[in-house]
Amino acid sequence: MEKYIANALRYENGMQYERCGRSGVLLPKVSLGFWHNFGGNDPYERSKEITRYAFDHGITHFDLANNYGPPYGSAEETLGMLMEEDFRPYRDELFISTKAGYDMWPGPYGNWGSRKYLLASLDQSLRRMHLDYVDLFYSHRFDPATPIDETLQALVDIVRAGKALYVGISRWPLEATRTAFRYLREHDVPCLIYQGKLNMLNREPQQEGILDLCRESGVGFISFSPLAQGLLTDRYLNGIPEDSRMSKGKFLRKDMLTEELIVQLRSWNAEAQAHGETLAEMALRWTLEQPGVTSVLVGASSTEQLQKNMKCLNPKI
Repeated sequence: MEKYIANALRYENGMQYERCGRSGVLLPKVSLGFWHNFGGNDPYERSKEITRYAFDHGITHFDLANNYGPPYGSAEETLGMLMEEDFRPYRDELFISTKAGYDMWPGPYGNWGSRKYLLASLDQSLRRMHLDYVDLFYSHRFDPATPIDETLQALVDIVRAGKALYVGISRWPLEATRTAFRYLREHDVPCLIYQGKLNMLNREPQQEGILDLCRESGVGFISFSPLAQGLLTDRYLNGIPEDSRMSKGKFLRKDMLTEELIVQLRSWNAEAQAHGETLAEMALRWTLEQPGVTSVLVGASSTEQLQKNMKCLNPKI
């Protein structure tokens, strides 16, 4: 088996880095998400090719969660194999995140935000990924039934136990987020980053005040689904392609693609073409230009797709 040696010019290939809030962490403006395309049902060699390409082009941040796959846990298992085969020598150059908060195993202790679930899930994640620690651990969603200080104290204790260097929260509502930022700061484990859905079609973090709160609190913000599951590409300009997520009913419903939306997408596409870029490039660049945004998470089913997405930073990439 050929030994992987990272590109010596990986930090000179056009990637840009942004400081994450008021921390010492610099994140690549484009980060690689493992939500799709890296699970046990996907070709491992393709996952290897994409992650090698990402790192060779300066993407240092790999974002996972316990139940990414499918099946659950298999994206982390893929990363574990990649660590053993390719990335162990580069561990200190990588920023690896994972999460817990959604359903992972049966019964009352495999979901939501209890201390028992969060600690057990992270232990499982570390075993799957063949890691001693993660750089960032998230509460993946707010749990209205668990006392908020139980969830937050679990995050504090995870850092103090050396199992994560930083903690973050994802998709928490505004007032709970405000409480989280205050609690974590008072316990000397400040929240590093908030993960939320922000794109040209979904501006809720701006409208709700999440982005303003992050900026005021010195917390970074990373956008997942910046291309709205592919809607903000040229895939749906003329209807629903046969091989698309929407045609399969996978995360996108057919009734979402209204005539009004198609008109809007075509208008944005024309605007992008007038500036010599694709709709996807424009959409990613729009998100990165919003005040307070640190990085965008992109998925990829091929190195070609990842390369195209990275052009939002530099057309020459």
